[in-house]
Amino acid sequence: MTRALVFPGQGAQTIGMGKALAETWPEARAVFDEVDAALGEKLSSLIWEGEAEDLTLTANAQPALMATSLAAMAALLAEGFTLDQAGFVAGHSLGEYSALCAAGALSLSDTARLLRLRGQAMQQAVPVGEGAMAAVLGLDVAAVEALAADAAQGEVCEAANDNDPAQVVVSGARAAVERAVDLAKERGAKRALLLPVSAPFHCALMQPAAEAMQAALAEVEISAPAVPLVANVKAEAVTDPDEIRALLVAQVTGRVRWRESVAWMAAQGVTEFWEVGAGKALSGMIRRIAREAETRAIGTPEDVRAALGQ
Repeated sequence: MTRALVFPGQGAQTIGMGKALAETWPEARAVFDEVDAALGEKLSSLIWEGEAEDLTLTANAQPALMATSLAAMAALLAEGFTLDQAGFVAGHSLGEYSALCAAGALSLSDTARLLRLRGQAMQQAVPVGEGAMAAVLGLDVAAVEALAADAAQGEVCEAANDNDPAQVVVSGARAAVERAVDLAKERGAKRALLLPVSAPFHCALMQPAAEAMQAALAEVEISAPAVPLVANVKAEAVTDPDEIRALLVAQVTGRVRWRESVAWMAAQGVTEFWEVGAGKALSGMIRRIAREAETRAIGTPEDVRAALGQ
């Protein structure tokens, strides 16, 4: 049995996430403390006692979700799990940073600061209201690529997240994405709906954010991960620090190839996926991609103990 550790992206955040982990393991509490120190603010207070609308802000959600994932990882390690029990790590969008930190390629403090900057840069790249994202359910990626191209009409409209065989997200200028929603319904999609996001991620409109991340990542030390990273934009394993740096920049405007990434891991013999952190969204996608694989969400003390057979 080969296991992969996967780390969730934006949308999985909930008030209170990770609090029970921090109350149970000092090692998990230390993760939140270090993230607070790196950002110079009590992000942990926002995560545990704040308002959902504040946590949902991209600049907060990204480091908050990473902190929760790394707290769950710290709990696993405290209970005897070791990284050599995983064949690969992967993460959905911002989760790629969580994966790299979990695998020792990035320090926790650097990861927190990078994700705060990434969230701010992505938010600032497009004025609020001018961009949008929409989920198209029931059409494959080729069909969604075609309808996005037809909906663009000179504006940006791209297939941004290839999540699973029946869920592809489009991203771009609001009017173009709205046209894509209408077209999707005409072309046989089961559903097409605008997503409650504050910016059009993973499309060409994010180029200013990509440039900001290129500058920031140039200043950060990246080591070879202890476990190979299956990168979003490549959908196969990478370990070279310079390649990882370049792929993290490309990821800002590039497609999250999650369906292909999971299929690639399954083809390498991965039979078990542990979703480390908040929520269970990735587990649902994985079950639709690699139907034979087992999935396990690890976000609470009970989840940690169950995963380790305690």
